[in-house]
Amino acid sequence: MTKQADFRCGYVAIVGRPNVGKSTLLNRILGQKISITANRPQTTRHRILGVKTTKASQIVYVDTPGLHLGGKRAINRYMNRTASSSIADVDVIVFVVDRTQWTDEEDLVLEKIQQTEVPVFLVVNKIDSLKDKGVLLPQLKILAEKYHFAQIMPVSAQSGEGVEQLESAVESLLPISVPFFPDDQVTDRSERFMAAEFVREKLVRSLAQELPYSTTVEIEKFTMEEGVRHIHAVIWVERDGQKGIIIGKKGQQLKRIGELARKDMERAFEGKVFLQLWVKVRSGWADDERALRSLGYQDD
Repeated sequence: MTKQADFRCGYVAIVGRPNVGKSTLLNRILGQKISITANRPQTTRHRILGVKTTKASQIVYVDTPGLHLGGKRAINRYMNRTASSSIADVDVIVFVVDRTQWTDEEDLVLEKIQQTEVPVFLVVNKIDSLKDKGVLLPQLKILAEKYHFAQIMPVSAQSGEGVEQLESAVESLLPISVPFFPDDQVTDRSERFMAAEFVREKLVRSLAQELPYSTTVEIEKFTMEEGVRHIHAVIWVERDGQKGIIIGKKGQQLKRIGELARKDMERAFEGKVFLQLWVKVRSGWADDERALRSLGYQDD
């Protein structure tokens, strides 16, 4: 790809409390699924880079876990550390909020942002679900008084409304620089990592009521054999009773989760996948720093 002399490149952190649509926004910008999504808080647990390269720029988006209050366990501390550290050393911050809602957790995010000196775009997401968009106007005035935002932009990550305008505005504030990544690279994460995330997404979507945050996924085998990816994944839970919930009657729940995850993998990896799942118990893994590290929850 031919680069312009005024080519721009930089890092952009996407931050906000849980469940405001940060990962949906990243996937919309990239035009493909990089971050898993679910209508449940704290679906995103890791920092994930999404890279978008055009003739004019390369924007490296940093998707982050939602900053949240009240989480006392080691995994909550890990997610908050990851989100907070992602704000450092970026060129622009995109702060995502949910329509007319402002909570104590938004105040927590704003507190972190106030420790930086980079431009901040406030993105008011999910406007597609507002029947009367007129209710936004007084809210936008209130939001404008909270911080000296570079711009306040109503968008819908789901439908794409306003997203191109956001990208253009962000691009205009990035430094002139050569690209950091090859033109065809879309994320810094491996297929192995993505496979675990796809399984975890299906767990969250299928069983969030019963198992809100008690599961994680570890890939034990990832090999290519005669053009087919053979993937063995362990779903870790904290208690014996949770194991039965995931497996389901005659193994049907686990089978369904596996089928849905495999289809996502085949789309993302553009090839055939043979996926096998096991469910095992590891008591207290979510509140054990050593266990978290062994399961891939490591500070970047």
